[in-house]
Amino acid sequence: MLISKIRRPSPALVVALIALFVALSGTAVAAGVVPLAKRALNADNAAKLGGKTPAAVVQQAAQLPGPASTAGGLVSQKTVSDSIAPNGSKMISLSCDGGKKVIGAGWSSDGAIFDLGNHPTGDTTWTFEFANFSDTATSAVSAYVVCIG
Repeated sequence: MLISKIRRPSPALVVALIALFVALSGTAVAAGVVPLAKRALNADNAAKLGGKTPAAVVQQAAQLPGPASTAGGLVSQKTVSDSIAPNGSKMISLSCDGGKKVIGAGWSSDGAIFDLGNHPTGDTTWTFEFANFSDTATSAVSAYVVCIG
């Protein structure tokens, strides 16, 4: 009958077990402390509101100048519509008004219009080149630029 001897744990295993127990006990302590901190934060925020209703807080925030109330005024869109004869092509350039800069562009059509290329041609202008591949129908195209500034 063979009897195997139980070996002592290596120093690395002992250190790893100590680290595991410390980490687990730290989580248990934190679980008891966090609800207390949340309760204190809620009490502090309630004091800042001064008894105002949520509707009153929203109304007061809407009256203040800032990014939320002025961002919509920074962005604008400029659109132009045109038609292209059968088997024809056309270049359309759109510019932003009043020192605004172009940040994007797009187009739509009701026919067999293909975009041969579109790109910014400076800080304030975007150029499109369209072709109508229909043999019989004139097609409408609408191009737009999005400006900021």
